Order: sequence, then structure tokens, then C-alpha cells
Amino acid sequence: GRVVGAIAAGLLVLVCAEREDDETRADALLAKLLGFRVFAEDPAVDPRGRMNRSLLDVGGGLLLVPQFTLAADTRSGTRPSFTPAAAPELGRRLFDHFVAQAARQVPVVQAGVFGADMKVHLVNDGPVTFWLQT
Repeated sequence: GRVVGAIAAGLLVLVCAEREDDETRADALLAKLLGFRVFAEDPAVDPRGRMNRSLLDVGGGLLLVPQFTLAADTRSGTRPSFTPAAAPELGRRLFDHFVAQAARQVPVVQAGVFGADMKVHLVNDGPVTFWLQT
């Protein structure tokens, strides 16, 4: 019933930790995320509007939402298995680390609540959606 995080233009990132993940992999994912060119160039610079700018280039915000269900194994049966997901303690530690590291590099960082039942609202400009892994 309350807003815990909101940004204007930027990236909504659903963050999932798997069992083999650690801080090194989290840092590598953050570096990739912050350098990933997903924003269109100014039409005056590139009339084709190619995605050629990163979050840091455009000064956008970052909304990080913990989402362990992304680790679901759906290869067999009709019920997902969450065996690949990190244990809650590891997942929370890595999510907190990811948020802290992001806040050191991005002026506007907001985060969801680990383990909470959240209602996430998104205005997808594009729509453009990517799955980044390390």
C-alpha cells in the first residue's frame, strides 16, 4: 500500500541471483548493465535513432527490483522449479550489494523490497526488454 521506489526516465531492472552467483558476478553484471547501449541517440545526431547510448550517457534513473522467479526452471512439467535460484540469504546479500554498488555510480537509484509482494508498474518506452546474464 505504499510506494518504496520510483524513477522517471531510466531502467527498471528485475534482478535475480542464482546459486553459483557471488559479488564478482554481481559487479560484472552491473558494469554490463551500466554500459549497455539501450537508449536511442538524439535524432539530430543519428536520424536512424539507433540505440547507442547507455544509462550513464543519458543520466537516467535505475529502479532495481528483486525477482527470484526469473531463475525458474521451466523445461519440464507445468510447474516451475526454483532450484537454480540462490537461497534467500544469498539472494538478499547479493541484491543489497548490487544496489549499494549501483548507488555509487548512478545518481538516482531506487530499489524494491527483497522478499516482499510488490506491485510493479512500468511504462515501457519501445517496448524494449533485454535479459542480461554474466
